Amino acid sequence: MSTTPDDRSDTDASGTDRSASRSDRDVINTDVIQWVSALAALVGLWLVASPFLIESTEAAIWNNTLVGTAIFLFAGYNFYRLTKDRLANVSVASLAVLLGLWALVSPFAIEMGSTDLATSTMIAGLVVAGLTAYSAYANSSAEAPERARTQA
Repeated sequence: MSTTPDDRSDTDASGTDRSASRSDRDVINTDVIQWVSALAALVGLWLVASPFLIESTEAAIWNNTLVGTAIFLFAGYNFYRLTKDRLANVSVASLAVLLGLWALVSPFAIEMGSTDLATSTMIAGLVVAGLTAYSAYANSSAEAPERARTQA
């Protein structure tokens, strides 16, 4: 009698269950990504505060306030999802990456008022882009945490 793919068990030659090892490898550590999202949210708050603490133009105030607030909300939303044992939203993290990249290049597009603010904005943008890109990548290829699957 021949075996069809449906008849075969999901074990390898040594008798190890392959499905268990596959799922262990793909389950994300939400604690690490949670801290990544929290750090990105804090950097967003720094973007909001920085034009009020460093010499700036009105355009820089508007830019950093709007971009920083959006980054704070997006990263905060993903932080909240991760505290509830759900995966972070990859689309939201991707939008935060784009906002981080905008913050990185915005000093070249608008007058910031001082080189200190321009440098601070570029560094904050680079940090946000890196953190949220990592979050988006890690969450795009992961399975839901074990507790999240039981709640759904």
